[in-house]
Amino acid sequence: MGGAGTIGRRLVPALRGRGHEVVVAGRNSGEVRVDLSSHDSIENMYREVGAVDGVVCIAAHGAMDEFETLTSDALYDNMRAKFFGQVDLVLTGQHHCADGASFTLTSGIFADEPWPHVTGGGVISGALHSFVLSAAIELRRKMRINVVSPTMVGDSVDAFAEYFPGMRPVPMNELVDHYLHCVEGEGTGQIIRAYG
Repeated sequence: MGGAGTIGRRLVPALRGRGHEVVVAGRNSGEVRVDLSSHDSIENMYREVGAVDGVVCIAAHGAMDEFETLTSDALYDNMRAKFFGQVDLVLTGQHHCADGASFTLTSGIFADEPWPHVTGGGVISGALHSFVLSAAIELRRKMRINVVSPTMVGDSVDAFAEYFPGMRPVPMNELVDHYLHCVEGEGTGQIIRAYG
């Protein structure tokens, strides 16, 4: 999911170059359409692609927020795709994916490092970390789950540096390697902190 985005533009060719067959899914791009805020859309995606060996989600991102005006409703809206959508990919995917399939989710540095205007991002990322730890001991059929938690990514510095002054970006080749390790490795329940 999100294979046409900033990370996906680097990760998809790397996976294909290592012999993986990749199906790109996205809300508005890719071979398959999926809306991470809709359970029915996620279910339909799995039915369309069949019993895949791995699921990587690098789609959806949390919105900036203002704490003084932040409401629980706004926080929930922020969490719909980035948190609940990724969780649904696993909860639904465990019934559709092949034995031994891996799930690789994406969180972010704000689970560990507070920053202004990203309360939602911190809550979402921290919740994803907790979910991955629990899911790793619950998944059956030798399925694995990990989460990559990047800081600002190298290819998005121009777009986001003004919002996160002083934050070191993670180089794209290093970040791609983390995702490859999650897909091809044996580990599960790992929180990969790619903090530059």
